Amino acid sequence: MLPVIYSPDFLLHKTGMLHPERPERLTAIANALKAAPIADRIEWQLPTPVAEREPELIAAIKKVHAPRYIKEVEHLARRGGGYLDGDTPISAESYDVALLAASAWLDGVDRVLAGNAPAFVLARPPGHHAESDRAMGFCLFSNAAIAAHYALEQPGINRVAVLDWDVHHGNGTQSLVENYRQIAYCSLHQSPCYPGTGDSDERGTYDNVLNIPLYPGGGIAEYLNAFESLVVPFLSNFQPDLLIVSAGYDANASDPLASMTLVPSDFGTFTGYCLQITRRIAFGLEGGYALKELAESVVATIDRCLN
Repeated sequence: MLPVIYSPDFLLHKTGMLHPERPERLTAIANALKAAPIADRIEWQLPTPVAEREPELIAAIKKVHAPRYIKEVEHLARRGGGYLDGDTPISAESYDVALLAASAWLDGVDRVLAGNAPAFVLARPPGHHAESDRAMGFCLFSNAAIAAHYALEQPGINRVAVLDWDVHHGNGTQSLVENYRQIAYCSLHQSPCYPGTGDSDERGTYDNVLNIPLYPGGGIAEYLNAFESLVVPFLSNFQPDLLIVSAGYDANASDPLASMTLVPSDFGTFTGYCLQITRRIAFGLEGGYALKELAESVVATIDRCLN
């Protein structure tokens, strides 16, 4: 059985008509998982309610985000919503949903460490572009960074790695972990592409960052070369006690926001490389905006974990 942490409340974060980061992303994935041959091997789990862990949760978020920024998100939502930046609208429920998403990522860490096996966090809004004091690129709170710092507080966890295979560089995650010796960050991303960060010469304070920019139009051959020659050696040498995957699926050929040429089954291949490093993997959803291919990619990821 593989835990999938999901709540219908994640659909309450409204971004407006025609916005690519929309609630239908999650319903497409949930429906595909329930119809897949692996459906009876998925354990659906609700995230821990915010009220049940609020002091711990807020402390975890404050570990990476400025208190005034957290208040800014809350106040804008309480006023009915608006725009945190040009790409990042929020609605009245968005602050509460973002807190619940962060809680779900912490649950993902907890389930992985308890079972020594993968879990998938099916939550939104995404997080890897969010920086300490500002929202960016559809992202409110930096879920992967929050989860990484939280994991280091758990018994027996001394090193955490974050692998970001979203087609866009996770500028927020990198900025929030690169100064910590116990966290490694690795990103494969299209370049040039939003947000314009992630150069290969960015190595982190402790040589703990590996960015792999890939030219537009790249496909499975380029990714396989990167995994085999760069990603797996880097992560294996770091010897993480936990691997967090910022699982974005916008490198699919059909995705409207990028120009790579992957197909959904390729993400099952990526998952296989991750499993060579450790079975302690917390996957969390980031991007992916072509609904059919997004859903098929998540199914491929989870299927590979179960087989």
